[in-house]
Amino acid sequence: MNLTFTFTYIYFIKINFKKCDKGDRGERGTPGKPGIEGSPGPRGSEGPKGDKGQAGAPGDACKSQHSAFSVGRRKSLHSIDNYQALIFDTIFVNSPEHFDMFAGKYRCQIPGIYFFNVNIHTWNFKETYLHIMQNDSERAIVYAQPSDRSIMQSQSVMLPLQEDDEVWVRLYKRERENAIYSDDVDIYITFNGYLIKAETE
Repeated sequence: MNLTFTFTYIYFIKINFKKCDKGDRGERGTPGKPGIEGSPGPRGSEGPKGDKGQAGAPGDACKSQHSAFSVGRRKSLHSIDNYQALIFDTIFVNSPEHFDMFAGKYRCQIPGIYFFNVNIHTWNFKETYLHIMQNDSERAIVYAQPSDRSIMQSQSVMLPLQEDDEVWVRLYKRERENAIYSDDVDIYITFNGYLIKAETE
């Protein structure tokens, strides 16, 4: 019987590695594509309160436009052959003096929308017939038929005015005999007006 033997030889090689010096840094490479945006992280804790800042420069003062009047009359008035403007003798408010007491007329200095109101007391057994006038145009009537009782009457209107427009109260002439009542003790007749909105606000 023949026997065959196979021998394997293992060689051990001893290699000595020598440590080298670190090389120079290479050039920076081309940036890569942006990655996918990540989800937001949790909210951090609140930081400490900062110091109070310095006060800013003062702003421009608000320019408010106003015009208002309230006047009264202590004397009665009867109709004559011509129209009559109601002249007033008592000032409650006239700021800034746009109401002309001598003419009994409000003269517009600030174009805009205005509110006007007139209150009168009728005379027993006489007709009451007045108009709120804008320049020479009748805008609203104050009217009461003759009665055995005297009563208070009132009328109000809003008007758009331009500069130098005049608003006043006119008593009708004698062809319709009429009168308004007042006395020296109490004021029964008042005329009031004020600016609601200026045109250039």
